[in-house]
Amino acid sequence: MDPLADFHVPLYEVKANLFKGLAHPVRIRILELLAASPSVPVAELIAATGQEASNLSQHLSVLRRHHLVDSERRGSQVFYRLAHTQVAELLAVARSLLHEVLDTTRKNLELSAGLPGISGQDERLVEEGRQ
Repeated sequence: MDPLADFHVPLYEVKANLFKGLAHPVRIRILELLAASPSVPVAELIAATGQEASNLSQHLSVLRRHHLVDSERRGSQVFYRLAHTQVAELLAVARSLLHEVLDTTRKNLELSAGLPGISGQDERLVEEGRQ
């Protein structure tokens, strides 16, 4: 089923389906590899991801179904490329967001390291609150 075929589905559901298509580390790795080159042969994707050919084929099928990659046969080889330049932009935005979240988390941890420790009585209250 084509995730974009039903025009009566609300846009937020279509977006959620797109993110489901992205929701695997191997698929993200494939997209990152494709974002770095105009086109990549399947053999190179297999080597770079460490996936068996059949497993990689399943991931590429999901990415094609979600209109994220295109393929082209050249002789006996199949090459893949990003279907849209916005996919690379989406990966870059996600990377930037993750850096920002990690930086904020690091700063919060540094700030919390300077807080006073919990006294015995305060520690008992915290434990009682967990129960």
